[in-house]
Amino acid sequence: MSPTLLIPEAPAAERHAQAPAGSAPAQPVSAPGPLAARRSDVARRVQQDLRMGRAYQQGRINWITTVVMVLFHVGAIAALFCFSWKNLAAFAITYFFAINVGIGMAYHRLLTHRGYRVPRWLEYLLTACGTMALEGGPIFWVATHRVHHQNSDHAGDPHTPRDGAWWSHAGWIISGRALHSETALLGRYAPDLTRDRGHVLLSRFHWLPLVLSGLAQIAIGAALAPAGHALYGAVSMLLWGTFLRVTLGLHATWLVNSATHLFGTRRFDTHDDSRNSWWVALLTGGEGWHNNHHAHPVSARHGLAWYEVDLNYYGIWLMQKLGLARKVVIAKYDKSNPKPAGVL
Repeated sequence: MSPTLLIPEAPAAERHAQAPAGSAPAQPVSAPGPLAARRSDVARRVQQDLRMGRAYQQGRINWITTVVMVLFHVGAIAALFCFSWKNLAAFAITYFFAINVGIGMAYHRLLTHRGYRVPRWLEYLLTACGTMALEGGPIFWVATHRVHHQNSDHAGDPHTPRDGAWWSHAGWIISGRALHSETALLGRYAPDLTRDRGHVLLSRFHWLPLVLSGLAQIAIGAALAPAGHALYGAVSMLLWGTFLRVTLGLHATWLVNSATHLFGTRRFDTHDDSRNSWWVALLTGGEGWHNNHHAHPVSARHGLAWYEVDLNYYGIWLMQKLGLARKVVIAKYDKSNPKPAGVL
């Protein structure tokens, strides 16, 4: 939720990886006057204050994030004592829309890498699903992930296991200050989103869809409960549809940062430790084919073999068949001599 974003200045040769093709990072304006001075100050802050990685944390703990994480884990444990099929359905539906549609299809493959395109209204809708995962707004998430790709398993990577397995999984989340609302600082790595008013609003109010879905679960749980048990029905559905679902969804996403850089197979000889993990792929809808992804980051399809189940790509494929998705990028490689380059 709220790690410190202390991103080092990137070499000029690497800056093409900070944003999708066709967009350029914000540059200081040389025109005279106070506006130019303010913009220069923003550029200076970007270069000096925006760094990532364990070396810059100095043991700091973000207590707000830590308390929220603890509360959600407590709620997740409490959910296990009030099972019902209705609650399980609420969990499954919200997990699919938050993790598969929101994080995998929207935040990751659409916004971060632009592996496909959809109409603007649909892009906002898919992004709103991502905010339900409690992983921050789209600008924060995209900027962080682009930095990960630029510095993967090297200095500046926000969550490399080379800084420790626990650090890569959750330690980086509870360290440092929150920068979700600091659009100017994040804009260098997500200029395409910071120029989009819709994504700025979704980032500013990223908590709202989660709150609204929780209120809906309370209402539905109360309405479906037996007579005299409305309060129990409301609370139990909230525990399953929000607290348990968010907690397991967070750990599933974090496993992509930790487990898929520690365990699994490597089809491609990339300059990082990324690996393909079938069980992380099952938990995340295909994000576990991480070595495939690091070799071909723009590809909307991560499961490159027939047996590599990629639920998130199947959703993109379906949108393409319905005429909603276009410019879908698919990795192309020689199976006898796989190399981390080339897409269709």
